[in-house]
Amino acid sequence: QAQLVESGGGLVQPGGSLRLSCAASGFTFSLYDMSWYRRAPGKERELVALITSTGGSTNYADSVKGRFTISRDNGKNTVYLQMNSLKPEDTAVYYCKAALRMLIYWGQGTQVTVSS
Repeated sequence: QAQLVESGGGLVQPGGSLRLSCAASGFTFSLYDMSWYRRAPGKERELVALITSTGGSTNYADSVKGRFTISRDNGKNTVYLQMNSLKPEDTAVYYCKAALRMLIYWGQGTQVTVSS
């Protein structure tokens, strides 16, 4: 059974950093494009960052470019999101998603709160 488990969220002050991890199991991770989404209170879910199956290409939302970095380790079946220079507006539940054509899996999410 396919499963994605996010970790690494928490409370951080503005300007701080966090690294989120998403551990995959139950499917061939290396074949899937992986992405991070977030949903802030009262807002729609939005794409934050995407990385292709081989890690050869990445894409970022304009709001996080230069601050966030997505990466993956296909040997560990894990995708990461390094978040630096965090802002209060980055507060949200962060979800990872695996996609291969019509096959899509979602994690349960991890809360990130940026506040002083």
